[in-house]
Amino acid sequence: MIRLTYASTAIADFSPEDLLSLLKTCRTNNGARNITGILIYTHGTFFQVLEGDEAAVNATFEAIKKDKRHKDVILLEKAPITERLFPYWSMGFEKLEANEFSGVEDFDNFLEKDLTPAGFASHKHIIGPLLAHLHSKLVKHVTFASVEQPPTQHEELPVQHEDPFIQLLHRTIRLGLKFLAFLMVIVILFGIIDVVYVIFEKLTQPPFMLLTINDMLETFGAFLAVLIAVEIFLNITVYIRSDVIPVNLVVATALMAICRKIIVFDYKGLSSEYVSASAMVVIALGITYWLIQNKE
Repeated sequence: MIRLTYASTAIADFSPEDLLSLLKTCRTNNGARNITGILIYTHGTFFQVLEGDEAAVNATFEAIKKDKRHKDVILLEKAPITERLFPYWSMGFEKLEANEFSGVEDFDNFLEKDLTPAGFASHKHIIGPLLAHLHSKLVKHVTFASVEQPPTQHEELPVQHEDPFIQLLHRTIRLGLKFLAFLMVIVILFGIIDVVYVIFEKLTQPPFMLLTINDMLETFGAFLAVLIAVEIFLNITVYIRSDVIPVNLVVATALMAICRKIIVFDYKGLSSEYVSASAMVVIALGITYWLIQNKE
């Protein structure tokens, strides 16, 4: 994967409606290519980050350069990455406000004087801190754009709601999710203890210090049970942080769970239909995960 960052100048001023239309197009196109990122528009300047497969990102950038709604397209950075800064947004949006960047060195002066593609190119040292700030902000909420109105959070369980009763229910569910996350940590800890116990038990029973094939399969099952618990914990905490269900993580968890079950199968006591059905589930989940990760 790579992360590509560029800046450009809008040909004409973008109204809130224009921006919403642009964002919808970006989200549709980027989602189809498994590209994530963020777009900033302020004072006639675009600043955009694209993350994803190198070929898909490069193709998208080539198409962007040909868009006649902007000019002076300058590539600021392109670098290989191992993980995304904006993994759950096909295109997030932010408005730059000077008072929000008081902790970013030299950013106040930059906003006042150099907010142009050339300015970004000559002040590349601020790109890293800027991306870090935007990442921490977008983890808390996904923002839909408006340059004149306050941003609206894209949440399935907003803590602010016009109906006080619905607001109370949302807060209750959020509290319940946090409690589930706490319980899952306890399950993970007990799972780790169980893994240690299983290994100790197998090594201290005759024949000593020797693991049979069945012993190893049982040990693998205990390991995978802990990993599944960790994946479920990640699902819960990601939803708490962003109110977005990461489908790829959910599918990966399901795939791991069914594979764990297959590893510990006692095939002597199972019917061929049961084993075949389990194999079909693995194939279906595997294809689904591949499509999610490699959709073009």
